[in-house]
Amino acid sequence: MLEILRNSETILVKVKAELNQVIGKGKIIQEADISKLVYLQCIVKETMRLHPPVPFLIPRQVEKEVQLCGYTVPKNSQVLVNARAIERDPKLWINPLSFHPERFMDSQVDINGHYYELIPFGAGRRICPGMPLAMRMLPVMVGSLINCFDWKLEGGILPEKLDMEEKFGITLAKLHPLRAVATLVVL
Repeated sequence: MLEILRNSETILVKVKAELNQVIGKGKIIQEADISKLVYLQCIVKETMRLHPPVPFLIPRQVEKEVQLCGYTVPKNSQVLVNARAIERDPKLWINPLSFHPERFMDSQVDINGHYYELIPFGAGRRICPGMPLAMRMLPVMVGSLINCFDWKLEGGILPEKLDMEEKFGITLAKLHPLRAVATLVVL
C-alpha cells in the first residue's frame, strides 16, 4: 500500500482501472479473480522484490567444499543468502531501487523459487511453506482494499515525502507505519 500510495498518480490509477474493468468498482475480489488481474500480480511481485519479508534467508550449510565465483566455500560453512541485496542488484535489475511493477508485465520471472533473482520466500527444499497462501491472499487483500476504498495520505503529506526507512530484524518492517485515510468507494 505504501508504494501504491507513493505512486498514486500512476500505479494507483492503473490498478484501479484494471480492477474496475475486470471486477467492477467497489467489489471485493475473490481468489478466482486473481489470474485475470495481471497488473495487480505485477504490483505484488515488485513489492516482494523491493521489500522482501525476510532480508536473509534461512542459513544453509555446505556439505562439501565448493568453488563459487572464484571463492572457496569450505565444507560445513554456514551460508546466509541476502535476498534483499539480490533483489536490488543493479546487475540483475534496471533501476533496482525504483518501484516499477511494469518490469514483470512481459517477464517469466516469478516468486516460485525457480528464478534466483527474485526469491523473497527462498528456493528449493527450504522454500517458505507459507508462500502459496501468501501469494493467494496478498492480491485478494490489497486488491480489495484498493477497489473498495479511496485512499489519501494522512495530514496532507506529499507522496514523495513518505518515509521509506525500514527496520531490520528477522523480518523487515517499516520504521514508521503508513498512515492513510480510507474512504468507502461510492458506487
